[in-house]
Order: sequence, then structure tokens, then C-alpha cells
Amino acid sequence: MPKHWLAVLLLAVWASAHAEAPAPFSTDGCSEFPDGTPSQKTLWRDCCVAHDLAYWAGGSYAERMTADRELERCVGAVGEPAIAALMLAGVRVGGSPFWPTRFRWGYGWPWGRGYKALSHEERKQVEALSPKLNLGAR
Repeated sequence: MPKHWLAVLLLAVWASAHAEAPAPFSTDGCSEFPDGTPSQKTLWRDCCVAHDLAYWAGGSYAERMTADRELERCVGAVGEPAIAALMLAGVRVGGSPFWPTRFRWGYGWPWGRGYKALSHEERKQVEALSPKLNLGAR
């Protein structure tokens, strides 16, 4: 057994107790895309904010697919199915966790996390930091 086994054990315990927490939630609405039409400037903004919340939290590939499909459904529900399809294509390409952007999947965590299911502790952190959004029913 190594001479410094106690130091290694203590370092491991300290590291797990001090795992990086996500950054506070932030949103810019529809990230590089209009939040609505010229006559209804925020028509689908709530859809984008809900999508941003999922992207901020991150998680598995399946969770990202669910978030992207929910964005498409939500924008379609406000009467814009063509815009919804365009937005889905955009987030599928531009929202990869492997791009070092401010709107990538898992942007609340440090870049490089990729697709990784949240641990129980990470879910608790996300829930504690998640804003209580007052989004219109869609």
C-alpha cells in the first residue's frame, strides 16, 4: 500500500465534496434567432426560455432529443410549424455540447462535459438553481 494512501483518500473525499456546481441559469431567449414575428415580437420566446433551461442543465443525449422535440412542439403550437422545423434543424446542429458556445447543450457546466447523465447530487444542484419560470401554457 502506498505511503500516502491517507492523503489520496482525503483528496478523493474532498474532490467529491467540492464537485463543480453549475453556473447560475441564464437565457438570451432564442439565441441568434428571432423571439417571434415582426408583429408579435415574443411569440415563441417562452418556448426558447424553457429550451434554454433544459440546455443549461444538460444531461444525456436522449434528454437533449426530448428538449429539442419539445421546442419544436411548442413553437408549432403557437401556429408556426415551419419556423418550428427550422428551429429544430438549427438546435440540432448548433446546440452540440462539443461546440464551445454559450448556447451548447449543458452550458451551465464547464465546456467539455459532453453528454453525461446528471448524478443525483447534480440533479439536486440543478433543481436548487433552477428559476421558477412563469411561462404561458403551450
